Amino acid sequence: MLMDRMLRSSAVVLALGYVLFGFVALVLFALPLRFAWQAVVEDARVELLSEDEQRLAEVFRQRGAQGLVAFIDERVGLQIAGERILLLTDAALHPLAGNLAAWPTAIPEQSGTIKLPVNLSGHFTPSTLVYTTLPGGYRLLVGRDTQRFAPVETRFWYGLAAAVAVLLVAGVLLAVLIRRVLLARIHSIQQTVSAIMRGDLSHRLPARSRGDELDTLAHTINRMLDQIEQLVQGVSNVSNSIAHDLRTPLAELRSRLEELALTRPDPAETFAEIDAAVADVDSVIRMFNALLRLAEIDSGMRRSDFAPLDAAEVAAKAVEFYLPAAELKNLSLSFHDTGPVSISGDRLLLSQAVNNLIDNALKYVQDGGEIAVQVIRRGDNTVAIEVADNGPGIADTEKPKAAGRFYRGDASRGTPGVGLGLSVVDAVARLHGGALELIDNHPGLRARMLIEGETAQVEKRRPLSAAASLV
Repeated sequence: MLMDRMLRSSAVVLALGYVLFGFVALVLFALPLRFAWQAVVEDARVELLSEDEQRLAEVFRQRGAQGLVAFIDERVGLQIAGERILLLTDAALHPLAGNLAAWPTAIPEQSGTIKLPVNLSGHFTPSTLVYTTLPGGYRLLVGRDTQRFAPVETRFWYGLAAAVAVLLVAGVLLAVLIRRVLLARIHSIQQTVSAIMRGDLSHRLPARSRGDELDTLAHTINRMLDQIEQLVQGVSNVSNSIAHDLRTPLAELRSRLEELALTRPDPAETFAEIDAAVADVDSVIRMFNALLRLAEIDSGMRRSDFAPLDAAEVAAKAVEFYLPAAELKNLSLSFHDTGPVSISGDRLLLSQAVNNLIDNALKYVQDGGEIAVQVIRRGDNTVAIEVADNGPGIADTEKPKAAGRFYRGDASRGTPGVGLGLSVVDAVARLHGGALELIDNHPGLRARMLIEGETAQVEKRRPLSAAASLV
C-alpha cells in the first residue's frame, strides 16, 4: 500500500524521471567513450606492431636470416610471457624463431593486419597480427594479445555500474525527500482550503519569502481568494440592499391595498390609490430591470450588439430628450458639439448610460444650475463622454463607493432611485473597455465615462436642432 502511494506521488514520479534521464545520459556518455577508447587503443596497437615489424625487417636486412633468428630468440627470452607474439618462418612456413609453435593457417597470403585467435602457450588468445614477407620467402609475424587491456575496460564498466547505483540511491532518497516536503506544503494548503470550504473566506494559503514556484502559485491563488471574498461580500451586500429597498415599496403597496380593502373609499380616491400602487410596482420593476441589465453587461452577452456608431450623436440625443425636464427645473442643459466621434459599441447601452448621468445631474443640481455634456476623443484613442454640473457633488470619501450597487450617499437621501444608476454606467464603461471617473468640478461633479475609441470614421451626421447649445 505504501509503495503504491509512493508510485502515485508526483514527486516520486518526477524524481524517478530524473533518475531515468541520468541513466540515459550515462549510457549516451559511455557508448561513445567506449568506442573512442577501442579506436584509440586499436590504432595505437597497430602502430606499435608496425614499428616492431619495421624494426625486425631492418635487422633482417642488416644481419640476415640467422641474425634475425638470434634477435627474436633474445627478445622472446627477455619479454614477459605473452607480451608480444613473434614468429619467423622460412618459405615453407617452418618455424625458425618465436613463441608460436606453427604458422596460423587462417592468415591469408597477402601481407597486412588481421585479427584472429592464436594458440599461445596452449590456449587460444584473441590477437591483432601484422605479417609481412621478407626477401627469400621468409615470413615474419608480429602480434599482441588484445586482452591485455581487458582489465582496464572491466574497471570502466565497474565504474559505470557504481555511478548508476549511486544515481539510483540518490534518486530514491531525493524522491522521498521531495515527497515529504511537498506533502508538508500540501497539508497546509488542504487545511486552508478546508477552512474556506467551511465558510471562512478570510483564510489564505501560506506563502514563504523564498518566492519559489509553489509560493508564486500561493500568491496567485490568494489574490483570487481576495477577489472571491470581495465578490461574495458584494453579493451579500446586494442581497441585503435588494431586501431593504424592496421592503419599502412593497410595504407601501400592501398598506394602500389593505386600507382600500378596509375603508372602501369613493372611486376617485380608490383610483388615486391604485395609481400610487402602480407607481410602487413600477419602482420594483425598474429595480429588477436594472439588475437584469447589469447581469447581461457583466456576462459580456451584450458585446454581440457592438457596431460602429457616433458617440457624439448618442450624447446629443440624450441631451435633447432631457431638455424639457431641465426647463421644468429651470436648469441650463447644454451640449458642446465637436463633430462626429466614431466608436464601436452598443448604442442602446451607451444611450442608457448617458441618460443615467444626465438624470443624476438633474436630481441634485439646484434651481438655476448648469449641466454641460461633451464628447472628446483623447490622445490615447479613448473617448470620454462627460457630464459636468455645478451641484453639490460627491465627497472624496464616497467617490470610490458611488458606483457600487444600491449605494446611496448622504446627498441621495430623500431623492428617488435605488442606487443603481452609476452602477449601470460603470458596467457599460467596462464592457466598452473603459471606466467611470468621478472628478470634482469646483463646484459640482464631472462624471466622465471612458470607452475605447475607433479609428474608422462614420458618415458625418446632420446637426440636431440647437445641438451646438441646447438649453
